Amino acid sequence: AGTFEVMGTPYCGKGEPSQVIRVGHRRGDATVDMTDGASIAALFAGIGRFDALVVASGSVAFNALTEMTDEQWQLGLQSKLMGQINLTRAAIPYLNDNGSITLISGILSEEPINWGVSATTINGAIEHFVKGAACELPRGLRINVVSPTVLEESMSKYADFFPGFVPVPAARVAQAAAGGAERGRRQRGEAAASGAAGWRRPAAEPARHCGGWRCACGSGLAGGCEG
Repeated sequence: AGTFEVMGTPYCGKGEPSQVIRVGHRRGDATVDMTDGASIAALFAGIGRFDALVVASGSVAFNALTEMTDEQWQLGLQSKLMGQINLTRAAIPYLNDNGSITLISGILSEEPINWGVSATTINGAIEHFVKGAACELPRGLRINVVSPTVLEESMSKYADFFPGFVPVPAARVAQAAAGGAERGRRQRGEAAASGAAGWRRPAAEPARHCGGWRCACGSGLAGGCEG
C-alpha cells in the first residue's frame, strides 16, 4: 500500500536531508502498520525527532456503489484516511520547529469515475483534513497534500478504471512531494502540473481564513491553482 519517508536534519529549506528513513508495511528502513495506533507510536518513538514526513501510502477498494461492502468501505477509511490522519497526529510531537507533513490524496476527489466512489470520498476527506489541520499546527509546522492522477506504473492494473486519463510517472509525483515538504507554499505553473497540492495558513491572514490553497496536479485536470 505504498511507502512514506521521514527526513532528518538538515531539511526544510536548508539543503538536502542528511538522512531519509524509508518506511513500509513489510520492508524498508523501518516498518509500520498505519492502521494500528500502537504501531505508529512505536515507529516515531524509535526514530526520534525529524524535519519532514512524506506519506505515499494507503489502500482503497474499487467497486460499484450498490455492491460496496462494509469491509470495502472500512479498508479506505482505516487505511488511507485514518492511517494518514493518525500518522499526522503522532508525528507532531516529534517534528522539529518549522517542519512539514505531506500527505497523498488523488485526482478522484475532483474527477470521479465509475467504481471509484470510495476513492473519491476518501481523497476528498484527506484534502479537507489538511485544510483544517493547517489552521492549528503549532511551532511553524506546515502540512501539504499531493493529489496525483493515475501513475504510469499502475496503468497495467487500473487502466480500465481511468479511460481518458493521461498517467504521470511516480518519480514526478515524488518530486512534487519533496518540493511540498521543503517549501510548504502555493505551487504554480509547472509545479502545479507536476503534482503539488498544498495548503498553508498565510501569515498575514487571521485564523478564520486559514483554509489556504489547493493546486491540482496531473494530466487528468487542466492544472493550476484554485483559491
